[in-house]
Amino acid sequence: MGRPPAHDPDSLLDAALSLAAGSGPAAVTMAAVARRAGAPSGSVYHRFAKRPDLLSALWLRTVSRFQDDFLAALDTSAVAAARHVVEFSRARPDEARVLVRGARDFGEPDWDATARDELRRLNRRVEAALGAAAVRLACDVERVVLATVDLPLAAVRRPLLAGDDVPETTAALVSEGAAALLRPSEAGPAMDDKPPGPSGD
Repeated sequence: MGRPPAHDPDSLLDAALSLAAGSGPAAVTMAAVARRAGAPSGSVYHRFAKRPDLLSALWLRTVSRFQDDFLAALDTSAVAAARHVVEFSRARPDEARVLVRGARDFGEPDWDATARDELRRLNRRVEAALGAAAVRLACDVERVVLATVDLPLAAVRRPLLAGDDVPETTAALVSEGAAALLRPSEAGPAMDDKPPGPSGD
């Protein structure tokens, strides 16, 4: 068997992630990634023909990894999905610092058609899952989005962009807020959307 390439796309994207998390998207240049990865510049250009290709690959890898677990949590309950945003941000802060900035900060208008199509596909799968959750909970989708996306993102954005850790207490606070947003006006919270206990169960 041949030896694996010394600088595969994932290792270069890991270097790009470190730069983006520490100094923002502007720090992710071809030369900076090569230096951070300890790779020749040619290795970066071999994997990513131009900077927008590098930025799109970084964003799409990051958001896809986040979505896989977010959607699995949403299948359990909307509160679990909201809590996952916080837990992901605490466990994987570099990736979370990429996501809180948004695709446009990573040059989305300059991405090629394939990358933009993939972004639309990823967005559609989340929209479909949120719509299904709204049907399951018998509430409007705007309320589900507020509880599972807007609220937890607001809670983690400030510490992440300041370079700080997300406080341990944030997950419980977001769970409580999401449950309150999703609670029917007269009945109690939906059975599958009670805030999880301290263990996350």
